[in-house]
Amino acid sequence: MSAPASHDVPEQPRVPRTADGIAAALSGSRRMEFYRQLGTAPLEQAETVLRRWWGEAMLDTDPALKDVERDIRQGRAPGGAAADEVFPDWADHVARARARRE
Repeated sequence: MSAPASHDVPEQPRVPRTADGIAAALSGSRRMEFYRQLGTAPLEQAETVLRRWWGEAMLDTDPALKDVERDIRQGRAPGGAAADEVFPDWADHVARARARRE
């Protein structure tokens, strides 16, 4: 007698592909901007808004990105160049990006 077949359950994405899942992954003003864009989008553009913001939410919740940013800042990125050498205004860029997220 053979063992019953096991069914692989697909891994759930870090951010559910729903408006509520996306909103929960975003913070502060980014969540409000998501809702504003979704709420004002014509029906035929709503899916485009959801897809765009799902991508943003996936990036916002990717723990590896924080590690990459740290490695770049400490000059441990591939090629060895610190971000400040490649992008002289890197710190300002990061500060502006973080301010937009809040």
